Order: sequence, then structure tokens, then C-alpha cells
Amino acid sequence: MSSDWDPVYTKLGEATQAYQAAVDDFDREMARLLGVNETDLRCLEALLATDVAAPGRLAAQMGLTTGSVTTMLDRLERLGYLTRSPHPTDRRKTLVRATALAAERVYALMGPFLNDAKAVLADYTADQLGLITEFLAASTANQVRHVQRLRESQSMT
Repeated sequence: MSSDWDPVYTKLGEATQAYQAAVDDFDREMARLLGVNETDLRCLEALLATDVAAPGRLAAQMGLTTGSVTTMLDRLERLGYLTRSPHPTDRRKTLVRATALAAERVYALMGPFLNDAKAVLADYTADQLGLITEFLAASTANQVRHVQRLRESQSMT
């Protein structure tokens, strides 16, 4: 029975790899146009999704050291893409927020893509979109598990 599925798995794997490569290319170009690197772009996306974050939480979420997050936040602040403010109850901590400039620039680059994505999605039924959503959620959970596994692994060199 599994041999019947092998071509399906192969085709799905190839389509997934092509999609991942296209996402990587899109992110690289967005980062270039924003004048940041891809890690900085991930940080901006996280801040735009959550409104406010503590640097330590960003470090944990992104799998970075607190020192590298501080350097990244310094770069983004210099570009006008985020602001820092004191934590309201803990004077030792700061909070960071994406600025309106960051949101404006990110959404200007993302807008045409999102419009085209809506047109692509319009070709699918609600049931089909549900299946796609389930597949993406399961694939994302699998990917996150393996990112964590790799973070905990020793270098091969």
C-alpha cells in the first residue's frame, strides 16, 4: 500500500520544498528592501503580531541569546522600526514595540502578496481550506519540534 503513496509523498515533498524556497526568497527581498537582515525581519513580524514584547521573550521565541537580541534591537531602533519603553512594574526590564513606520513599510511590501493570496484562496471551498489549514498546522508543529531538536544538538564540525 505504501508504494501507492510514494509518488504522492514525493510530489507533496517537492511542492513543499518549492514553497519554502519561495517564502525564503520573498523574506530575503523584504529584508533587503527594509534595510535589515532576515532575523531582524522575523523580530519585526513578531512585534507587529504581538504589539509589545520583552527582549528576553523575543530571545526565547527566536532561539537567540539575549546579547544578540540587544544588538538586533539596537539596529532596529536606529532605523526607526521600534521603540523601547520601561516595563510598567519592573524597573529592571524594558518593553519593545514596532513603530508605525515599521508597520507601514512591512504592510506596503506585504499588501500585494496578501491580495494575491486572497485570490488564490478564493478558488477553494471552506472544507478544502480547512484541510489545508490542518495540514499547515501539523506541518508547522512538526517543523517547530525539529527546530528545537536541532537547537539542542551539538555542532557537527
